[in-house]
Amino acid sequence: MNKEKPAELHRGLEQRHITLMSLGAAIGVGLFLGSATAIKLAGPAILISYALGGLAIFFIMRALGEMAIRNPVAGSFSRYAREYMGPVFGYLTGWNYWFLWVITCMAEITAVGIYMEFWAPDVPRWIWALAALVMMTLVNLIAVKAYGELEFWFALVKIVTIILMLGFGAAMIVFGLGNDGVAVGISNLWSHGGFFPNGFGGVLMSLQMVMFAYLGIEMIGVTAGEVKDPKKSIARAIDSVFWRILIFYVGALFVIMSLYPWNELGQSGSPFVMIFEKIGIPYAPSIINFVVITAALSSCNSGIFSTARMLFNLGQQGEAPQKFTKVTKRGVPGVATMASAGALLIGVVLNYVVPEKVFTWLTSIATFGAIWTWAIILLSQLKSRKKMSGEELHGLSYRMPWAPYSSYATLAFLVLVIGLMAYFPDTRISLVIGPLWYALLIAVYYGKGFHKKS
Repeated sequence: MNKEKPAELHRGLEQRHITLMSLGAAIGVGLFLGSATAIKLAGPAILISYALGGLAIFFIMRALGEMAIRNPVAGSFSRYAREYMGPVFGYLTGWNYWFLWVITCMAEITAVGIYMEFWAPDVPRWIWALAALVMMTLVNLIAVKAYGELEFWFALVKIVTIILMLGFGAAMIVFGLGNDGVAVGISNLWSHGGFFPNGFGGVLMSLQMVMFAYLGIEMIGVTAGEVKDPKKSIARAIDSVFWRILIFYVGALFVIMSLYPWNELGQSGSPFVMIFEKIGIPYAPSIINFVVITAALSSCNSGIFSTARMLFNLGQQGEAPQKFTKVTKRGVPGVATMASAGALLIGVVLNYVVPEKVFTWLTSIATFGAIWTWAIILLSQLKSRKKMSGEELHGLSYRMPWAPYSSYATLAFLVLVIGLMAYFPDTRISLVIGPLWYALLIAVYYGKGFHKKS
């Protein structure tokens, strides 16, 4: 047998994997805990924040889809940035996305440890965090189909939980389920300081937190190199993103804030637990704790997948060690997967060693990095269109609606979010650390002579 086979990823992801993954990526742990911090900033008007953010994400995903369906590759937006904006942008975007997901996964595997304390309070958190990391790494090493299958079921658990909550919540609002037949109604949306209790400024203050909640949805593009029939699968997944966001984020928060005063949320545990307990479902706290753990594991699973593909792509472009391009017999980038898991292992240790404030700063880089990634997707899409002939443009099978105006408007929205991050002291640090991170990457890029290889 010839072991020197070309480094090609296996197209083992099917339509149902992509559909559930794209939805699961948009539903994070924050939603199950009630998005309490963002709600405190905007009150019931948080619904507008999520709708505005969802519309921006819809256009970002359509821009990514236009490129991914025309050229489905594993590097996704890193590869498109390189092709349409120049090698240095591809390099920055690839390493930025790798680091962004490593930081996000550090938080998620730590969260698993925290949630497991509910059942096993005497077991140290790091043991659960390590177990989560080992389990998700093994899944990613087996085959891409194993990753897709596990992510399918993780996402299904989250989706079924939200659908049940929406159904029960609507029955409580309209028919008085669990409230002795007295309809709760939706007056809580305006009875506690109005719909805009903190003014429109509250909506603006919440935007950067809302956008961070959407981090991960762009991962649909990263799957492009390993999905069967990418044109059909990716188009379907992206087309339904906006409606899913409206139903699962805006819909869930609408129900929660209709049932409970917005200024009391977060004081009595998860709103999901409160709703399930009120209608008499036994073991509601344990059920929701299980769901939240699957949500954290799902994010870690996706993070290892994404970071490995970015290292694989950077290795192919000569901007990371060549060993990252090696694939296993099952078509998985094994070395890149292990490297990402190794970085996450360091993160677990650091999370207990370094002060909590430093970890918060690192998380702020992830927020800044998410906005960078989305902006690069939009700029690459604009550049790709400028390089197309009239015939190529006309022949696009999947296109960005109202381009180029929608791209410019979405970029302006992202600039607004950056401006808001600069305005508020709690998030200002990200605009110091973020550029320093890029300066370090650029120094390595030119110091190592990567620009000469391009």
